[in-house]
Amino acid sequence: MTVVSPFYDKKTQCLSCKHSFSTTRIRSRFVKVVGYDSDFCPLYDSKVVNPLLYNVSVCPMCGFSFTDDFTAYIPPVLKEDLEKKISLHWQPQDYGKLRSYDDGINTYKLAAYCALIKKEKKVTIAGLYLRTAWLYRKTGEKEQERRFINLATHEYIDAYLTDGVSGSLMSETKLLYIIAELLRRQDKIEESVVYLSKVISKQHLSTEPKIVEMARESWYEIRDRYKEAKSL
Repeated sequence: MTVVSPFYDKKTQCLSCKHSFSTTRIRSRFVKVVGYDSDFCPLYDSKVVNPLLYNVSVCPMCGFSFTDDFTAYIPPVLKEDLEKKISLHWQPQDYGKLRSYDDGINTYKLAAYCALIKKEKKVTIAGLYLRTAWLYRKTGEKEQERRFINLATHEYIDAYLTDGVSGSLMSETKLLYIIAELLRRQDKIEESVVYLSKVISKQHLSTEPKIVEMARESWYEIRDRYKEAKSL
């Protein structure tokens, strides 16, 4: 009887240099989500079979790193920037096999740097920072987790104020909520309440009642905490 591995090789092509290479992915039937943190970080029943580790494809030839959220086209002037800032300094290495948590973190940092140079949407860049924070959470590195939560927050706020959610899979409801939650995790309570209020005030326009309810619960929790603090 053949034993099927959770892992398989996926053929892909570098968006920058067009080199074809293989990268590891996880078969969906082996992925078991047992819950989510309040910032949507998925909790898997296995530390090894974790799709977060394999979201980023890293070209072993030129170092360009990307996810499925990246746009395929790279303008010539930005391709020149990528070559100068990444490819010329790249020491050929292969992230296409099984990855440790350190490997996973490195691939997200590479992808975030590439996304900044390529001028990807701010929502995409924020997502890379947030997933980096999630992996640091798994490894217990709280200071680094907080650092990348802060980076993600700034990008999400910029996205809300400029790009909005056009062209992304994220709704405005979710964007406002995630900003509020990340601010709360940095103890920026008053700023968090501003964004929670936006979610609640726009609930009649939302098709995501679960997220609206999460925002309301968070708002009530903050309010009750303030009441307790005042009564002391």
